[in-house]
Amino acid sequence: MADISLSDLSFAWPDGTPVFDGLDVVLGPGHFGLVGANGAGKSTLLRLVARDLPPARGSITVTGQLGYLRQDLGLAAGRRVDEVLGIDEVRNALHRIESGGGTDSDFEVVGAQWDIEERAVALLGRLGLGYLTGTVRQLDRRLDTLSGGETVLLGLVAQLLTEPDVLLLDEPTNNLDRAARTRLYEAVAQFTGTVVVVSHDRDLLERMDTIAELRGGAMRLFGGNYSDYERTVEQEQETARAAIRDARGDMRKQSRELVEARIKLDRRQRYGQKMFENKREPKIIMGQRKRQAEVSAGKLRNNHLEKVEDARNRLDQAEEMLRDDREIRVDLPGTRLHPGQEVVGLHEVRLANGPVVSLAVRGPERLAITGRNGAGKTTLLRRITTEPPRVPWRSLPQRLDIFDEHRTVYENVADAAQHAEPQQIRAGLARFLFRGAAADVPAAALSGGERLRAALAVLLLAEPAPGLLILDEPTNNLDLVSLGHLTQALAGYRGALIVVSHEQRFLDEIGVTRQLELTPAGLVG
Repeated sequence: MADISLSDLSFAWPDGTPVFDGLDVVLGPGHFGLVGANGAGKSTLLRLVARDLPPARGSITVTGQLGYLRQDLGLAAGRRVDEVLGIDEVRNALHRIESGGGTDSDFEVVGAQWDIEERAVALLGRLGLGYLTGTVRQLDRRLDTLSGGETVLLGLVAQLLTEPDVLLLDEPTNNLDRAARTRLYEAVAQFTGTVVVVSHDRDLLERMDTIAELRGGAMRLFGGNYSDYERTVEQEQETARAAIRDARGDMRKQSRELVEARIKLDRRQRYGQKMFENKREPKIIMGQRKRQAEVSAGKLRNNHLEKVEDARNRLDQAEEMLRDDREIRVDLPGTRLHPGQEVVGLHEVRLANGPVVSLAVRGPERLAITGRNGAGKTTLLRRITTEPPRVPWRSLPQRLDIFDEHRTVYENVADAAQHAEPQQIRAGLARFLFRGAAADVPAAALSGGERLRAALAVLLLAEPAPGLLILDEPTNNLDLVSLGHLTQALAGYRGALIVVSHEQRFLDEIGVTRQLELTPAGLVG
């Protein structure tokens, strides 16, 4: 039975920022979608399970063989396909044996893996990479001939070749076209062990049988797929909102009753003082009554104070249940374009990989470019910017590497908007949820979602205001909250968009007005 067991797991970053403190959970056989806000520790948890990071305290037990597809494969362009698959040494030994020059050590290296090349080619074909490796000799191809999506699939094949019992997948659909995603979905569905997937891909999360949410350093398991998880969370949020309304009502009631009690006690005290001054009763009796009144008043006051404190605690508890759903709200009138205004004009331009394309973009058009992995979509975006566009433009690359990593978020935006006043920049950053000290964090310390928001701020607050945004796979590595932030920011953008993305749901949400597919014959649509 393949499973992952975490006991008293604790981890903090070198600067002391805690990620987990005493996490206890068992993920048994099944398919788990690991979700949570950027910075919640999803990728960190996978790295801990994979032994890439040592825990500060606690234990991690993995039953069975572990496979781990990292978010950033970190693959050098000069490496060969068989090196990525981890079968290069076995292949070399096989070839020496087949040529008659094999040694005892070569036979030890091969072991029982005499069919390793055939298995590799078959698995590559199953995931749609058969055209890369039609013969075993194609295993010698180098990575710089592959697209980003093909590289991700190759990394998955490398893990599946080890026949793991537990499979960790960190954003496995990054850069994958729709056909490749479908094949990946099928491969995951057929995996019979334990799968833990970190992904922003709703369609993949809908195929999970349990959603594991990381929040505040704790993990909570929700039975069912992502839609089931959303319904459960929304029901809980409605309950929390009702509890807040009730708690606030009770708080007002208890506060009002406390005020009324104080008024009543003040009246009694004035009456008692007046009776004492008039000396209508013996002094000893009046003193005794005064002491009894003070005790009674103290009990009454304390009783009401306790009720107010209880009401305040219930309100605090109810508010803790309510999630922080902050939204990006931007209004960028300076980016507005007129209908018919020429933005991009390419005429029969030949791309490096073969297709000849013509493209015209006018006015505030929102254009999506799709196509299979390796079709040349990123190459097309680069060519668009070399013409150059007819309006001020900005580009968001896949890796979000547009920062000076050593400078703060504020400083990076100030570099892009050199004539803006400091208060103007900070006001703009606040709309991207960088308020106060959050704007003074170095770019290198940002989480994935924070990098996206910072990148959007650099692009959209730049001077001159960009009339064209070029986005290359902008949804990669985003959690679903950050994906919402991206669509919110683009909703306030008034210029033209050219977006490369395979996520139809995202394209629909940002209001794409035209969609073209890049094929060997050019742009079709």
